[in-house]
Amino acid sequence: MFSEELWLENEKKCAVVRKPKPGRKRQELLAVAFGVKVGVKGAFLWPPLKLFACPQISSLVRRAALTHNDNHFNYEKTHNFKVHTFRGPHWCEYCANFMWGLIAQGVRCSDCGLNVHKQCSKHVPNDCQPDLKRIKKVYCCDLTTLVKAHNTQRPMVVDICIREIEARGLKSEGLYRVSGFTEHIEDVKMAFDREISNADERLEAVHEVLMLLPPAHYETLRYLMIHLKKVTMNEKDNFMNAENLGIVFGPTLMRPPEDSTLTTLHDMRYQKLIVQILIENEDVLF
Repeated sequence: MFSEELWLENEKKCAVVRKPKPGRKRQELLAVAFGVKVGVKGAFLWPPLKLFACPQISSLVRRAALTHNDNHFNYEKTHNFKVHTFRGPHWCEYCANFMWGLIAQGVRCSDCGLNVHKQCSKHVPNDCQPDLKRIKKVYCCDLTTLVKAHNTQRPMVVDICIREIEARGLKSEGLYRVSGFTEHIEDVKMAFDREISNADERLEAVHEVLMLLPPAHYETLRYLMIHLKKVTMNEKDNFMNAENLGIVFGPTLMRPPEDSTLTTLHDMRYQKLIVQILIENEDVLF
Protein backbone atom coordinates (compact mmCIF):
# COMPACT_ATOMS: atom_id res chain seq x y z
CA MET A 1 0.00 0.00 0.00
CA PHE A 2 1.17 3.55 -0.74
CA SER A 3 1.74 5.93 2.12
CA GLU A 4 -0.04 9.31 2.10
CA GLU A 5 3.24 11.18 1.56
CA LEU A 6 4.21 8.91 -1.30
CA TRP A 7 0.79 9.30 -2.89
CA LEU A 8 0.97 13.12 -2.72
CA GLU A 9 4.42 13.04 -4.24
CA ASN A 10 3.11 10.80 -6.98
CA GLU A 11 0.26 13.22 -7.69
CA LYS A 12 2.76 16.05 -8.12
CA LYS A 13 4.62 13.99 -10.67
CA CYS A 14 1.35 13.30 -12.51
CA ALA A 15 0.68 17.03 -12.65
CA VAL A 16 4.07 17.56 -14.22
CA VAL A 17 3.26 14.98 -16.90
CA ARG A 18 -0.08 16.61 -17.68
CA LYS A 19 1.63 19.94 -18.34
CA PRO A 20 5.04 19.18 -19.82
CA LYS A 21 7.35 22.14 -19.85
CA PRO A 22 8.72 23.24 -23.23
CA GLY A 23 12.28 22.07 -23.73
CA ARG A 24 12.09 19.45 -21.00
CA LYS A 25 14.70 16.77 -21.52
CA ARG A 26 13.34 13.53 -22.88
CA GLN A 27 15.07 11.49 -20.20
CA GLU A 28 13.21 13.42 -17.50
CA LEU A 29 9.90 13.02 -19.29
CA LEU A 30 10.43 9.29 -19.60
CA ALA A 31 11.35 9.00 -15.96
CA VAL A 32 8.19 10.83 -14.94
CA ALA A 33 6.08 8.82 -17.39
CA PHE A 34 7.28 5.56 -15.87
CA GLY A 35 6.92 6.88 -12.33
CA VAL A 36 10.60 6.56 -11.48
CA LYS A 37 12.75 9.09 -9.64
CA VAL A 38 16.03 9.78 -11.41
CA GLY A 39 19.10 9.14 -9.31
CA VAL A 40 17.22 7.81 -6.29
CA LYS A 41 17.64 4.24 -5.10
CA GLY A 42 14.14 3.96 -3.67
CA ALA A 43 12.30 4.39 -6.98
CA PHE A 44 8.53 4.23 -6.70
CA LEU A 45 5.93 2.97 -9.14
CA TRP A 46 2.53 4.31 -10.07
CA PRO A 47 -0.61 2.37 -9.17
CA PRO A 48 -1.39 -0.67 -11.32
CA LEU A 49 -3.63 1.41 -13.64
CA LYS A 50 -0.72 3.60 -14.62
CA LEU A 51 1.59 0.60 -14.95
CA PHE A 52 -0.78 -0.69 -17.63
CA ALA A 53 0.07 2.40 -19.67
CA CYS A 54 3.80 1.63 -19.76
CA PRO A 55 3.65 -0.43 -22.98
CA GLN A 56 1.89 2.50 -24.65
CA ILE A 57 4.94 4.70 -24.03
CA SER A 58 7.43 2.25 -25.53
CA SER A 59 7.86 4.35 -28.67
CA LEU A 60 9.11 7.23 -26.49
CA VAL A 61 11.88 4.97 -25.24
CA ARG A 62 12.76 3.96 -28.79
CA ARG A 63 12.92 7.55 -30.02
CA ALA A 64 14.95 8.67 -27.01
CA ALA A 65 17.47 5.89 -27.64
CA LEU A 66 17.76 6.78 -31.32
CA THR A 67 18.54 10.37 -30.41
CA HIS A 68 21.76 9.21 -28.75
CA ASN A 69 22.67 6.78 -31.53
CA ASP A 70 25.77 8.07 -33.31
CA ASN A 71 24.88 6.13 -36.46
CA HIS A 72 21.46 7.76 -36.69
CA PHE A 73 21.28 10.49 -39.32
CA ASN A 74 19.55 13.46 -37.76
CA TYR A 75 17.04 14.34 -40.47
CA GLU A 76 14.07 16.16 -39.00
CA LYS A 77 10.73 14.61 -39.91
CA THR A 78 7.20 15.54 -38.91
CA HIS A 79 4.77 12.84 -37.82
CA ASN A 80 2.15 11.62 -40.28
CA PHE A 81 -0.83 11.68 -37.92
CA LYS A 82 -4.19 10.19 -38.89
CA VAL A 83 -7.36 9.87 -36.83
CA HIS A 84 -7.47 6.42 -35.24
CA THR A 85 -9.94 4.34 -33.23
CA PHE A 86 -8.18 2.39 -30.49
CA ARG A 87 -9.41 -0.93 -29.15
CA GLY A 88 -9.21 -1.14 -25.40
CA PRO A 89 -7.66 1.40 -22.98
CA HIS A 90 -5.02 3.69 -24.45
CA TRP A 91 -2.88 6.46 -23.06
CA CYS A 92 -1.45 9.44 -24.91
CA GLU A 93 2.27 8.94 -25.48
CA TYR A 94 2.90 12.68 -25.17
CA CYS A 95 0.98 13.77 -22.05
CA ALA A 96 0.48 10.27 -20.54
CA ASN A 97 -3.24 10.94 -19.96
CA PHE A 98 -6.05 8.55 -20.82
CA MET A 99 -7.71 8.72 -24.26
CA TRP A 100 -11.45 8.97 -23.66
CA GLY A 101 -14.21 7.94 -26.05
CA LEU A 102 -15.37 4.92 -27.99
CA ILE A 103 -14.25 5.94 -31.48
CA ALA A 104 -11.63 8.33 -32.88
CA GLN A 105 -10.06 8.78 -29.43
CA GLY A 106 -6.83 10.19 -30.86
CA VAL A 107 -4.42 10.11 -33.74
CA ARG A 108 -1.67 7.67 -34.75
CA CYS A 109 1.44 8.33 -36.83
CA SER A 110 1.22 5.97 -39.80
CA ASP A 111 5.03 6.04 -40.14
CA CYS A 112 6.22 5.32 -36.58
CA GLY A 113 3.06 4.33 -34.69
CA LEU A 114 3.06 7.16 -32.12
CA ASN A 115 -0.35 7.46 -30.42
CA VAL A 116 -1.39 10.85 -29.01
CA HIS A 117 -4.40 13.06 -28.41
CA LYS A 118 -5.41 15.17 -31.39
CA GLN A 119 -4.66 18.33 -29.43
CA CYS A 120 -1.32 16.93 -28.26
CA SER A 121 -0.27 16.22 -31.86
CA LYS A 122 0.22 19.96 -32.35
CA HIS A 123 2.94 20.00 -29.69
CA VAL A 124 4.81 16.78 -30.52
CA PRO A 125 8.36 17.56 -31.78
CA ASN A 126 9.41 16.62 -35.31
CA ASP A 127 11.23 13.48 -34.17
CA CYS A 128 9.38 10.81 -36.16
CA GLN A 129 11.47 7.65 -36.61
CA PRO A 130 9.62 5.51 -39.18
CA ASP A 131 9.34 1.78 -38.59
CA LEU A 132 10.32 -0.50 -41.50
CA LYS A 133 7.28 -2.66 -40.80
CA ARG A 134 5.08 0.29 -41.73
CA ILE A 135 6.97 1.27 -44.87
CA LYS A 136 5.55 -0.86 -47.68
CA LYS A 137 7.35 0.58 -50.71
CA VAL A 138 10.66 2.03 -51.82
CA TYR A 139 9.05 3.92 -54.68
CA CYS A 140 6.17 6.37 -54.20
CA CYS A 141 7.38 6.92 -50.63
CA ASP A 142 8.31 10.21 -48.97
CA LEU A 143 12.09 10.62 -49.24
CA THR A 144 12.73 11.60 -45.62
CA THR A 145 10.48 8.79 -44.41
CA LEU A 146 12.40 6.27 -46.51
CA VAL A 147 15.92 7.27 -45.44
CA LYS A 148 14.98 7.52 -41.77
CA ALA A 149 13.33 4.09 -41.87
CA HIS A 150 16.53 2.56 -43.29
CA ASN A 151 18.79 4.84 -41.22
CA THR A 152 20.74 5.95 -44.29
CA GLN A 153 21.80 9.30 -45.73
CA ARG A 154 20.28 8.53 -49.12
CA PRO A 155 17.78 6.00 -50.48
CA MET A 156 19.52 2.65 -50.93
CA VAL A 157 18.14 2.38 -54.46
CA VAL A 158 20.20 5.43 -55.47
CA ASP A 159 23.41 3.94 -54.07
CA ILE A 160 22.80 0.52 -55.65
CA CYS A 161 21.91 1.87 -59.10
CA ILE A 162 24.83 4.32 -59.25
CA ARG A 163 27.23 1.61 -58.06
CA GLU A 164 26.04 -0.75 -60.82
CA ILE A 165 26.24 1.91 -63.54
CA GLU A 166 29.74 3.00 -62.53
CA ALA A 167 30.88 -0.63 -62.35
CA ARG A 168 29.72 -1.81 -65.78
CA GLY A 169 27.70 0.83 -67.57
CA LEU A 170 29.75 3.99 -67.98
CA LYS A 171 30.78 3.00 -71.53
CA SER A 172 27.30 1.86 -72.60
CA GLU A 173 26.00 3.64 -75.68
CA GLY A 174 23.04 5.88 -75.01
CA LEU A 175 23.49 5.88 -71.24
CA TYR A 176 20.61 7.86 -69.65
CA ARG A 177 19.20 8.52 -73.16
CA VAL A 178 17.89 5.17 -74.41
CA SER A 179 14.81 4.08 -72.49
CA GLY A 180 14.59 0.63 -70.98
CA PHE A 181 11.75 -1.83 -71.41
CA THR A 182 8.79 -0.93 -69.21
CA GLU A 183 8.35 -4.52 -68.00
CA HIS A 184 12.00 -4.77 -66.96
CA ILE A 185 11.80 -1.44 -65.15
CA GLU A 186 8.72 -2.58 -63.23
CA ASP A 187 10.45 -5.85 -62.32
CA VAL A 188 13.40 -3.95 -60.87
CA LYS A 189 11.09 -1.67 -58.89
CA MET A 190 9.20 -4.66 -57.54
CA ALA A 191 12.48 -6.32 -56.58
CA PHE A 192 13.44 -3.30 -54.47
CA ASP A 193 10.02 -3.26 -52.84
CA ARG A 194 10.24 -6.99 -52.04
CA GLU A 195 13.64 -6.54 -50.32
CA ILE A 196 11.96 -4.55 -47.66
CA SER A 197 10.20 -7.73 -46.51
CA ASN A 198 11.88 -10.91 -45.21
CA ALA A 199 12.39 -13.60 -47.89
CA ASP A 200 11.88 -16.43 -45.39
CA GLU A 201 8.60 -14.91 -44.20
CA ARG A 202 7.42 -14.63 -47.80
CA LEU A 203 8.19 -18.29 -48.49
CA GLU A 204 6.45 -19.31 -45.29
CA ALA A 205 3.35 -17.36 -46.35
CA VAL A 206 3.35 -19.02 -49.78
CA HIS A 207 3.74 -22.45 -48.16
CA GLU A 208 0.78 -21.81 -45.86
CA VAL A 209 -1.38 -20.90 -48.86
CA LEU A 210 -0.31 -24.05 -50.70
CA MET A 211 -1.43 -26.12 -47.72
CA LEU A 212 -4.95 -24.74 -48.21
CA LEU A 213 -5.23 -26.20 -51.72
CA PRO A 214 -7.40 -29.30 -52.27
CA PRO A 215 -5.24 -32.46 -52.49
CA ALA A 216 -5.75 -32.89 -56.24
CA HIS A 217 -4.79 -29.27 -56.95
CA TYR A 218 -1.76 -29.46 -54.67
CA GLU A 219 -0.43 -32.69 -56.24
CA THR A 220 -0.92 -31.40 -59.80
CA LEU A 221 0.87 -28.13 -59.01
CA ARG A 222 3.68 -29.94 -57.18
CA TYR A 223 4.29 -32.32 -60.09
CA LEU A 224 4.26 -29.45 -62.60
CA MET A 225 6.73 -27.37 -60.57
CA ILE A 226 9.14 -30.33 -60.35
CA HIS A 227 8.98 -30.59 -64.14
CA LEU A 228 9.50 -26.85 -64.67
CA LYS A 229 12.45 -26.89 -62.29
CA LYS A 230 14.06 -29.53 -64.55
CA VAL A 231 13.38 -27.25 -67.54
CA THR A 232 15.32 -24.42 -65.88
CA MET A 233 18.26 -26.76 -65.27
CA ASN A 234 18.70 -26.87 -69.05
CA GLU A 235 18.49 -23.11 -69.48
CA LYS A 236 21.71 -22.98 -71.53
CA ASP A 237 20.01 -24.95 -74.30
CA ASN A 238 16.35 -23.96 -74.07
CA PHE A 239 16.84 -20.35 -72.85
CA MET A 240 13.97 -20.79 -70.38
CA ASN A 241 14.63 -19.68 -66.83
CA ALA A 242 12.13 -19.42 -63.96
CA GLU A 243 11.17 -15.87 -64.94
CA ASN A 244 10.41 -16.83 -68.55
CA LEU A 245 8.38 -19.82 -67.42
CA GLY A 246 6.50 -17.56 -65.03
CA ILE A 247 5.49 -15.37 -67.97
CA VAL A 248 4.21 -18.45 -69.86
CA PHE A 249 2.42 -20.30 -67.05
CA GLY A 250 1.39 -17.36 -64.84
CA PRO A 251 -1.81 -16.39 -66.69
CA THR A 252 -2.91 -20.05 -66.82
CA LEU A 253 -2.13 -21.13 -63.25
CA MET A 254 -2.96 -17.85 -61.49
CA ARG A 255 -6.02 -16.72 -63.44
CA PRO A 256 -8.13 -14.28 -61.35
CA PRO A 257 -11.70 -15.32 -60.44
CA GLU A 258 -13.16 -12.27 -62.22
CA ASP A 259 -13.06 -12.40 -66.00
CA SER A 260 -12.00 -8.77 -66.39
CA THR A 261 -9.45 -7.57 -68.92
CA LEU A 262 -8.33 -4.73 -66.66
CA THR A 263 -7.86 -7.07 -63.69
CA THR A 264 -5.97 -9.56 -65.83
CA LEU A 265 -3.55 -6.92 -67.11
CA HIS A 266 -3.00 -5.60 -63.60
CA ASP A 267 -2.31 -9.07 -62.19
CA MET A 268 0.01 -10.34 -64.94
CA ARG A 269 3.15 -9.14 -63.18
CA TYR A 270 2.17 -10.82 -59.93
CA GLN A 271 1.10 -14.00 -61.72
CA LYS A 272 4.55 -14.27 -63.25
CA LEU A 273 6.21 -13.55 -59.91
CA ILE A 274 4.38 -16.20 -57.89
CA VAL A 275 5.04 -18.92 -60.50
CA GLN A 276 8.70 -17.88 -60.57
CA ILE A 277 8.86 -18.22 -56.77
CA LEU A 278 7.21 -21.64 -56.93
CA ILE A 279 9.72 -22.89 -59.51
CA GLU A 280 12.81 -21.48 -57.82
CA ASN A 281 11.79 -22.82 -54.38
CA GLU A 282 10.10 -26.05 -55.47
CA ASP A 283 12.24 -28.19 -53.13
CA VAL A 284 11.29 -26.05 -50.12
CA LEU A 285 7.64 -25.31 -50.79
CA PHE A 286 6.46 -28.81 -51.77
